[in-house]
Amino acid sequence: MSVEPSVETLPNSRTEPDGSAVVRVLSYNIRSMRDDEAALARVITACAPDLVLIQEAPRFFRWRKKLARLAAASGQVILSGGGTASGPALLCSLRATVERTEDVLLPLTPGLHRRGFATAVVRFGGARLGVLSCHLSLQSDERYDQGGMLLDRLAGMGVDHAVAGGDLNDRPDGRTFRRLAGSLQDCWATKPWGGEYTSTPADPHQRIDALFATSGVEVLGCGVPLELPGVSDGDLRAATDHLPVLAALRVPAAPEHRRDVRSQRRARAD
Repeated sequence: MSVEPSVETLPNSRTEPDGSAVVRVLSYNIRSMRDDEAALARVITACAPDLVLIQEAPRFFRWRKKLARLAAASGQVILSGGGTASGPALLCSLRATVERTEDVLLPLTPGLHRRGFATAVVRFGGARLGVLSCHLSLQSDERYDQGGMLLDRLAGMGVDHAVAGGDLNDRPDGRTFRRLAGSLQDCWATKPWGGEYTSTPADPHQRIDALFATSGVEVLGCGVPLELPGVSDGDLRAATDHLPVLAALRVPAAPEHRRDVRSQRRARAD
C-alpha cells in the first residue's frame, strides 16, 4: 500500500499553554563532515530543529572541535556523543533544558565496527523527552540485536515520551526496522510529509534512515525536507551521502507539570 505524503506545512516549534511542546527533530548522517560543511550547516539551519540526531559525527583527530564548528554554524550546541559514542551525536537548540546525557558503547563484535548510542533527557516547556541517536550495524544479526538494545535503552530512560532515530542500515521490510516499528511509531508511516527515501541524495531509492517516537507523542509530520524553504537540492547533494529526516512532534506535558498547573489554578481560585 502506498503512503501519500501530506502537503501541509511542517509546524514550527512552540510551547502550548498547557505545557505541551511542538518539537522539531532532525536525523542526519553527516559522513564525518568529509563533504561540504557550509552546505551541511545551511541544510540544518533551514530545518530549524530543536534536536539534531547525528550519525557518523567526527570520531578521531580534533573531533570535538569539528563538531563544535558545525553546531555553531547551524545555530546549535553540542548535547552529547561523537567520538565517545563511536559516531552518533546529539545537538540541540538553546530552547532545550538539559536534564542529563549518557553516551553508550554497544558490545563489540570482533572484525566489525564499534557502535554506540548518544542519549539525553531534555525538557521543552512542561514536556520531558528522552532522545537517542543510533547508527546500526551493517551485519544483519548484530543489527537485530542492536535494535533490541535500543528498545531496552528507551524503556530504561525513566521518561514517558521519547524519540529515537538514525541510520538503521535497514529498510522498512527488514526485520530490525520491523522490530522497532512494532514497538514504536515509525514517524514517516504515521504522518508522511516531504520525501520518503534517504539514500542516496543523487538517486533516492531506499529509506534506511528513520525517526521513531513512543506512544503518546503526536507525529505532526515527518520526511525528507525536499521543498523546505532554504533547503536546496544542490546543498542536499553536496552536504553528505544521506538525506536528512525531519519531524515535528507534539510532546505532552509531564505529569508533574500538569499537577503544578492544577495546584496553581486551585490556589488562584482560593
